[in-house]
Amino acid sequence: MSILKSINPANEQMFAEFKQMSLTKVKQIILESSKTQNQWAELDIQNRIQIISKVKKMILENKRRYAETITSEMGKPILESIAEIEKCASLCEYYEDNSKNFLRDKYLKSNAVTSFVSYEPLGVIFGIMPWNFPFWQVFRFVVPAIIAGNSTLVKHAPNVQGSAIAIEKIFHAAGLPKEVFRILMIDIDIIPEIISDKMIKAVSLTGSEFAGSKVAECSGKNLKKTVLELGGADAFIVLEDANLVKCVDSAIKGRMLNNGQSCIAAKRFIVHDNIYEDFLEMLKDSVSSLKVGNPMLEDTKVGPLARFDILDKIQSQVDESIALGANLVYGGKKVGNLGYFYSPTILTDITKDMPVYSQETFGPVFSVFKCSNIEKMIDLANDTDFGLGGSVWSSDQEKALSIAHKIETGAVFINDFMKSDPRLPFGGVKKSGYGRELSEFGIKEFVNVKTIAIF
Repeated sequence: MSILKSINPANEQMFAEFKQMSLTKVKQIILESSKTQNQWAELDIQNRIQIISKVKKMILENKRRYAETITSEMGKPILESIAEIEKCASLCEYYEDNSKNFLRDKYLKSNAVTSFVSYEPLGVIFGIMPWNFPFWQVFRFVVPAIIAGNSTLVKHAPNVQGSAIAIEKIFHAAGLPKEVFRILMIDIDIIPEIISDKMIKAVSLTGSEFAGSKVAECSGKNLKKTVLELGGADAFIVLEDANLVKCVDSAIKGRMLNNGQSCIAAKRFIVHDNIYEDFLEMLKDSVSSLKVGNPMLEDTKVGPLARFDILDKIQSQVDESIALGANLVYGGKKVGNLGYFYSPTILTDITKDMPVYSQETFGPVFSVFKCSNIEKMIDLANDTDFGLGGSVWSSDQEKALSIAHKIETGAVFINDFMKSDPRLPFGGVKKSGYGRELSEFGIKEFVNVKTIAIF
């Protein structure tokens, strides 16, 4: 049986090793999860919510410890890891407060004496989660799914198994029946057999476009419901009347969160040519002041990338783009001899034949474009296979709103950078996936919307 390895990306030392589960063991877990789910669904929703309340309390009481696990496994600066734990708590609180209302029967007018919609759980839901937000991604999948009465099985990324085990222990210690939430310590090779199992009713994946297409293909063959949250190449559109101080500050936050490794990070900065030089100068000044280093130190702003292959890919994308004519304004190189550190990088003069134009850049790279009018800005923003999020910056709210409606994405923020929020639906279009997480929309993705009519 092969080993899953978690390597600290800051020092390249082994953090932990984990033995994979056999397919036989996984099949037994699926069976037990299905049996337990039937009992869990019969439990009053208030009892299910009370367990989530206990989970919230536990993670807040131990947030530093959990944050250190996140940072040790994938390199996120420690203050961002703490913020991730706190965000998980806010999600728990949001669904504590709203789930009963979201899942209440909805009465409809018809020719029947009484007709209504009942929201009933589907059964066992399989989640495939990424490494970049190792607690948040799991929480935003598991919490609404189990409150709705489902049970959940999670295959987490190989390099964050320490986080995965910690999460499982939290839920079980809070009183959740063991088989309602289990971590499947596996690699990708047996995922098709899991999806094909008749007791698996639906699949949620957050990951790459390639992973999403494979899961969708397998799920489609087995007629299983899926929710896919995939890559992004979010546009950050800056009009000539934007507040540049606030705009540049948000550009840094929106791009550098998680060391630039976020699907909803601002990646393509589309700036009106009347303010382009000012924006670029302010951006360079801000980027050059970011401290790159030990992610356990609270004054560190940029930690290492999560794995060597991610570092290698971002370096290749930048190098190839420069070779094709991109202008390197800042950065563009590995930092230090130990760890997977990469300098925040600014590129301009980007053309369609360059990797940074068409590919998702999963690292701290700012691709900056100059545009002469709004129509060209919109065309450039939509000239991508992805459609996750974006932002528009202008002091004219009506103008910004008009642009937002023309951007082909699942969300657009005006005068702020794109971020997920438990209160707002989250998901994309085009090759960024389909379905929605979070909010009322998210909790209803994995339920049977059952029509009942009495005559």
